[in-house]
Amino acid sequence: MGGLEKLVVVAACVLAMTSCASDPSFQVAAMEASDSGDQKAATVLARKEVARFATADQCSPKVTVNCGTLALAYGTLARYQILDGDRMGGESSFRSAKAALRLTGLETRASATGVVYGDVSEAFWKAGDRARAIDVFKEGRTAGADQYLYMTSAARFVDQQQQQQQQQPTDQPPPTAPGPSVQATTRTAGTAPASSPLQPTPLQPTPLQPSPLQPTR
Repeated sequence: MGGLEKLVVVAACVLAMTSCASDPSFQVAAMEASDSGDQKAATVLARKEVARFATADQCSPKVTVNCGTLALAYGTLARYQILDGDRMGGESSFRSAKAALRLTGLETRASATGVVYGDVSEAFWKAGDRARAIDVFKEGRTAGADQYLYMTSAARFVDQQQQQQQQQPTDQPPPTAPGPSVQATTRTAGTAPASSPLQPTPLQPTPLQPSPLQPTR
């Protein structure tokens, strides 16, 4: 189990009202299945985790006690779906996670937001869709995610790009103006020679030739 995945389990335990030790979730089993390459099994287990908290007494407009945990469950489900090639299903689960985040208490919303957006962004990155991974990272940053989001591959990539853009102007020397000799040469080479005015050609008189007389009969 990777470092980011372990943090998901810890976050789920913190956000959930039940203890992970006394009431183990399907999260650990799903992550182990995912690590072994069986994304379909991980997806099945993640759906069971979602079902635990997708009830009115766990997360609803009136009862929001486990909305953060439900958001995490939807986020991990989205991750496994994306890694399994089911992008449409992953996007649908991601939307459900964001809906649960809107019902999450302010004291835990930033943490839950960081985990959800971080999971989905990292899944897209691993699946090869880096453009979508970066978009999810930027969306999570705007949504107020905590530091977990900035541990993702997309976050590191964006940070490297920003550093390169900041260093680029100082690495390039300022352009220098051409010297006088170059300017003079340019002006000389680009100047067309002046044409001399045309002189009128004097007209020469044409001598008249007498017409021969024809004899009259």
